[in-house]
Amino acid sequence: MRHNKSAHKRKPSTPRRRSPPAPPLTARTRRTSGPSEASPRKKHRFRPGTRALMEIRKYQKSTDLLLRKAPFSRLVREVCQTFSREHMMWQGYALMALQEVGSRILLPGFRH
Repeated sequence: MRHNKSAHKRKPSTPRRRSPPAPPLTARTRRTSGPSEASPRKKHRFRPGTRALMEIRKYQKSTDLLLRKAPFSRLVREVCQTFSREHMMWQGYALMALQEVGSRILLPGFRH
């Protein structure tokens, strides 16, 4: 049997003091957009681990490569020339597959 949540009453909160009313605005007084001196606002903080999870979700959703295509393809062609004298042609999908594997191997080392 389910409990009816609407029947459950909360404990009344303690009354809070009200701040004095603000003086009426005139032509000489201007409002400031910053926080008042009486109540400084705290900077918003996430609980530990929440920011990391947000970053993980962000990078899992994105499909962009973390290394740029043109510099990576130049590097691959340069390495091929050191091992072989003849000019090798590379397919776009082969370069993209190498780039995916290379980023998955190299980037975890750069995180710390």
